[in-house]
Amino acid sequence: MEQYIIIGNGVATVGCIEGIRSVDMESPITVVSGENHKVYGRPLISYYLEGKTDLEKMKYRPDDFYDKNGVTLLLGKKAVSLKEGSVVLDDGTELPYTKLCVATGSSPFVPPFENLESVKEKYSFMTLDDTLALEKALFPEAKVLIVGAGLIGLKCAEGIIDRVASVTICDLADRVLSSILDTECAALMQRHLEKNGMSFLLGDSVARFETNKAFMKSGKEVDFDVLVLAVGVRANIGLVKDAGGETDRGIVVDDDMSTTLPGVFSAGDCAQGPDLSIGAKRVLAILPNAYMQGHTAGINMAGGDASLKNAIPMNSIGFFGLHAMTAGSYEGELYEEKTEDSIKRLFTKDDVLKGYILIGRNERAGIYTSMIREKTPLSSVNFDILKKAATTVGFDAAARKKKFASQV
Repeated sequence: MEQYIIIGNGVATVGCIEGIRSVDMESPITVVSGENHKVYGRPLISYYLEGKTDLEKMKYRPDDFYDKNGVTLLLGKKAVSLKEGSVVLDDGTELPYTKLCVATGSSPFVPPFENLESVKEKYSFMTLDDTLALEKALFPEAKVLIVGAGLIGLKCAEGIIDRVASVTICDLADRVLSSILDTECAALMQRHLEKNGMSFLLGDSVARFETNKAFMKSGKEVDFDVLVLAVGVRANIGLVKDAGGETDRGIVVDDDMSTTLPGVFSAGDCAQGPDLSIGAKRVLAILPNAYMQGHTAGINMAGGDASLKNAIPMNSIGFFGLHAMTAGSYEGELYEEKTEDSIKRLFTKDDVLKGYILIGRNERAGIYTSMIREKTPLSSVNFDILKKAATTVGFDAAARKKKFASQV
């Protein structure tokens, strides 16, 4: 009988548990969770602040998920090191394992801002505890400064905009969502955000803090009551790195989610695995990928045979009703449609769809995503139809029957 341990308690862990149980229904599973909460949907924390959801609805699985799957859940416990065949916790406890999955996620990256310690009301925005702490600090007259105009910073801003007097967002990058949008697409999104009350200082960064004032490198000064640090994240790789496993920006894994340490797998935001869109390994810190990686790891931990070779970067996010969907890489020939408040960009190269950006478009983006994952030859479909609209009509009858039997 195996002895499974999973470090972390996010979406990747759910995938890992369900992957294990698809093969092995008997062996015990122990989950070590640094948080004191059962698994919840982290992307929902901004909607909690908006009042669009509550703690009950944020649960990613029902309360009895762990019991039904024979899982021992250790809440509020931190794994501090790995020994051969055991995990050492912060209270000195050693937990033996035969198979281990490290799903430790990521942590906020905080640059060494001068005099940051002088700011009393400063918060991150990654976990439920971060959210609950930030909520207590908000008041109607508050001026909020958010450092970081990426996904985390902007969702935080959306979540609190109606609960405070003002929200200012600064970023060293010259555009919002710089990791997923190009200049023109970012400008469209920024205009929409500004219409909804956000103010931006882009291409600028904090030089130093003095209590409730930020002195920017541009010379501008920003007064604030609450500071949110959303500059970025770093994968939590320390456990595997300290144990001698291969790490880079993340914990390096193969298609089966195995690390270079025997019996040790990794999944989720801490893992650096294959990215089909670039033909190399990189960290893909997105929820669907975390679940797929975890499920793949779980199956293989239990002696099954699974691989994940079609992972790609993709995002689906909305702000005040304007939705943006992106996937793949932005290389090759560009097909574009745009209006004042929408953009559609498809990127093709070597007879395949490489990536897309859709803002303000009502598209069946899953069809485009499937084409990227499966490297569907454009010569095998009617791309003149498909580039105008993501529709099954662009595929021949045999392909429609095979790929979309449940939809047509």
